[in-house]
Amino acid sequence: MKKIAAIILSAIIILSLAACSSDGQQGESSPAPSSSSSQTPSPSASSNTNESTVGETFQEEETDGGNILIAYFSVPETDGVDTVAGASRVVVDGEVLGNNQYLAYLIQQEVGGDLFRIETVQEYPGSHDTLLDFAYDEKAENARPELATQIQNLDNYNVIFLGFPNWNSDLPMPLYTFLEEYDFSGKTIVPFTAHGGSGFSRTIQTIEELQPNATVVEDGLSISRNSVADAQSDVTSWISELDVIQ
Repeated sequence: MKKIAAIILSAIIILSLAACSSDGQQGESSPAPSSSSSQTPSPSASSNTNESTVGETFQEEETDGGNILIAYFSVPETDGVDTVAGASRVVVDGEVLGNNQYLAYLIQQEVGGDLFRIETVQEYPGSHDTLLDFAYDEKAENARPELATQIQNLDNYNVIFLGFPNWNSDLPMPLYTFLEEYDFSGKTIVPFTAHGGSGFSRTIQTIEELQPNATVVEDGLSISRNSVADAQSDVTSWISELDVIQ
């Protein structure tokens, strides 16, 4: 009997050890929550403060441009066109930025101020050809896409840098919504654009028509989409000649 009892006791101990070992392996294989957070810009619906920046290239700093707002509309193309060949995007530290988004960051590095991304409720296509067709249809319909972001404390800003792509030799339709919703009377609007060869077309005149009581700088920054990745020196030179900043 003693021998049988010893055998049973040994079996119980072996089973208990096996169960403990199994629980331990399960715990070690469970992934721990990541402590890192993405630095990709993600403006809120009331983004009127310094926007988060990408990687270590664009570090958020205290700036002196408290009366400057850098508003921009940008749709990064996510497929269909090679980045180097001139898609509407720039890759910085592995992050994909829209061309005008990248220009906005370069401008902020020079003048300070706050970043504000003009976003719409609707989502724009990421592929090149589909985006072109979508933008053409919007223009043909004279659409006014609903905005998903709003400027808070507009009275705090005297200078508005305004960035946008040139779509169909015109402002993107969300820019019409934006310029019709806000009153920039008494303020200075400084346009900048990344384009596929048409420059500003007559978009500056359109801004003047939509904001007749604002001062619109006609010597805006116009950068070919093929040159955006190397535009830092152009931005620096342009900013140095702007009377509204000096």
